[in-house]
Amino acid sequence: MGELEAVVRHSVGSSDLMEFVRFASGDVLRKERGGQRPKMLRLVVGNPLIMKERAKAVPDAASYAAITTLIDERVDGVHISYDSMASLLAPYGRQDALGIATDLDTKVEKLLQAAA
Repeated sequence: MGELEAVVRHSVGSSDLMEFVRFASGDVLRKERGGQRPKMLRLVVGNPLIMKERAKAVPDAASYAAITTLIDERVDGVHISYDSMASLLAPYGRQDALGIATDLDTKVEKLLQAAA
C-alpha cells in the first residue's frame, strides 16, 4: 500500500468517504434576516482514490473529485441534495468511469440516508 493510499484509508469513514470542506452557507442568509432561518450546510466529500480510478478512464473526471452535498432547513422540513457523479460523467460514454461513479453515488446515498 502506498503512502497516499494509507493516509486516505486512515481518513475515510465507514462510508469510504472523507469530508474535504464545509461551508455554513445559511450564515449569510441568517445575517440578513436577523439570525432567523434558514440553517444551511454545504459539505464537499469524496475519496481521492476513487477519483484516481475515474480519472484513469476519463481525465476530465479529476475535476469532479468531490461531491457537493447540501443540507438545508426549509419551511416544510430538512432537505438533502447532492451532485450525482454518474450524471456528470455520463456524457463521456465511458462505462468503466460510469461504473465507478455509480458506485460512488451509492456510497453517498447510503451516507445521506444514514444521516437523515
